[in-house]
Amino acid sequence: MKKTIYKYFFHEFIRYFSVVLFALVAIIWTVQAVNFLDLVTNDGHAFKIYLLYSSLTIPKIFTKLIPFSFLIASMLTISKMEKDNELIILWTSGLNKIHIVNLIFRISLIVMLLQHVMASIINPETLNFSRSLLKNSELQFVTTLLKEKKFNDAVKGLTVFVDKKNNDGTYENILIRDEGKVLTQVSSGTSTIIAKIGYLSKDEKKLILLNGSIHKLEPGGRVNVVEFEKTSVNLSGLSTKTISEAKIQETSTIQIIQCMQSKNKLTHNCSRHAKNLRDTKAEINRRFGMPIFIPLLALISCFLLTSRRDKQKFGLYKYIYFFIGFVIIVSSEITVRYTGISWNHTAAYYLMPIILLPIVYLTLLKKFKYENLN
Repeated sequence: MKKTIYKYFFHEFIRYFSVVLFALVAIIWTVQAVNFLDLVTNDGHAFKIYLLYSSLTIPKIFTKLIPFSFLIASMLTISKMEKDNELIILWTSGLNKIHIVNLIFRISLIVMLLQHVMASIINPETLNFSRSLLKNSELQFVTTLLKEKKFNDAVKGLTVFVDKKNNDGTYENILIRDEGKVLTQVSSGTSTIIAKIGYLSKDEKKLILLNGSIHKLEPGGRVNVVEFEKTSVNLSGLSTKTISEAKIQETSTIQIIQCMQSKNKLTHNCSRHAKNLRDTKAEINRRFGMPIFIPLLALISCFLLTSRRDKQKFGLYKYIYFFIGFVIIVSSEITVRYTGISWNHTAAYYLMPIILLPIVYLTLLKKFKYENLN
């Protein structure tokens, strides 16, 4: 009997949890993917890189939304069973409410493990891989460099200005400033190319310039000017200046732990500066500490079991408990940012859910002490 009930409750929860989680992820990812279009329109990356990069951010969105989706799913499951009088049937058949509380708590441990794996293993790997895509990606859309009346510096060390773009594909009054060995035709040193007319080759790999000059700054401050009637600038193989170094969120958990233990100081994001150390501690606490709040959310949602449907305040209780759970989620997100300040802040962050868990559970146990204990 109990196994059948538990199986039914678990299936109902998984159904709600999956629908809520995937729906929220789809909405947020769509909005985020639109913002990532700048990788194509401004930075000149290929659409393939854009699609891969935006897709690899999905695990991060999943991880962020797991606690919130769990809270909604658990409350929806209890509310649905209460609305359909399924809980009343369970109570009248002799099932104690604390058994359902224990079931929800066990489910929360599974979800907690899921978020822990996502946050500490999957997320850093996928985000680091997405960053490597940008790092190794070349400029695919050269036309993004040639924007009318705009100084475009999408490529590090290179600034391009075009005064006017004509309907026939030609450009007027072009200025290119190369701060050192970006263009293949230019050696080391700062150079400025000025041309009256320009157009792209058929393969869009070269910019053909007409009637202009090259101003090259030589050692010692002398400027060497070379006039030309026609020249070409090779634009193939250029890389944009999109941030290519891995951020702390994209660093593996093992490297972060080694950094905190001063065993791997030479790796990226392992500076011993105070700010970097705070960010490192906060990140590791985010990965290991945030999942601990999920069991607490499970027990908060279990307070709905104490309410009867015939009470007029039952609908109000749902909003109250949801608000409490929402405050816990927001508070955990805010306070984790300050855990890197000191070990006292870190200890307080971990102790908060650990202390509240037995208090809330004992409160529920006290409320259900007169229930049947089958």
